[in-house]
Amino acid sequence: MKNQDIFGVSAALVTPFEADGSVDLGRLRRHARHLLDEGCDGVTLFGTTGEGFSIGMRERSAMIAALLDGGVAPGRIHAGVTATAVADAVDQARLALDAGARGLLLAPPFYFKGPDDDGLFRWFSQAIEGMRGDARGVILYHIPGQTAVPLSVDLVGRLKRAFPGVIAGVKDSSGDPATTKAFLAAHGELAILVGDERQLAEAMAAGAQGSICGMANLVPGLLRRLVHEGADSPAIVPLVDLVVSYPVLPAIKALVAHMHGDAGYAGTRAPLSDLGPAQSATLIAAYDAIAAPQPDRKSA
Repeated sequence: MKNQDIFGVSAALVTPFEADGSVDLGRLRRHARHLLDEGCDGVTLFGTTGEGFSIGMRERSAMIAALLDGGVAPGRIHAGVTATAVADAVDQARLALDAGARGLLLAPPFYFKGPDDDGLFRWFSQAIEGMRGDARGVILYHIPGQTAVPLSVDLVGRLKRAFPGVIAGVKDSSGDPATTKAFLAAHGELAILVGDERQLAEAMAAGAQGSICGMANLVPGLLRRLVHEGADSPAIVPLVDLVVSYPVLPAIKALVAHMHGDAGYAGTRAPLSDLGPAQSATLIAAYDAIAAPQPDRKSA
């Protein structure tokens, strides 16, 4: 029985691109529907795995519309917000909120490294206030490996007190179990989400509420059972270990293309580079050796 009281599993949805570099809305819509049918509670557009850092406002609008037109309920959509300027963050957020999105995955500003908590509190506060009362479902995005701007336990506390009912959770993509435990200990009433699927079983047992993650593009059924039923799979750790031994985003997209039997899913946008044919073949063979016996993986 699915636990309706927790956040669940939201796929950090990959963004397919046409040969000319534009967003492939048809493939995007088909992949989102596939993941929801296979067990994801929702999808997150414009996250790290979705290359949201390289997707502009007009494309964002078209992508949200494509999912809605394809029958994806807005309440199953989160939108990543990745900006350095407060005004840009507000524009990205309002676009999603006005379309009815359930919430936001809000990253910190990342141009300056090492800002103090006072400066970060001001930035987040100005961004949330700029949403003019429409702010909801804000998941604070702790991913210091990419932003080099960590979110402290104290900062999360200041924000949740300043914006009660708006700050809904924290996505911890630090890869550090001690950090997850600290967020859970201080803010367990929020949805503490884990980005590294290898740590998800332990975190769920300690009170986490699920994940926004890249591997949900590939094994949504396994992750759904882990999050909602506590049924861990021995395949998850070796699958993640395999993927992170390659450039992660191109590797996930190569495997999504393999899963669908459609090479059109594999392309990345600059500054990323695609895996070469030999790399892709080696990755796919190793992935199949781990994943093929699992009952939730459909043949391509």
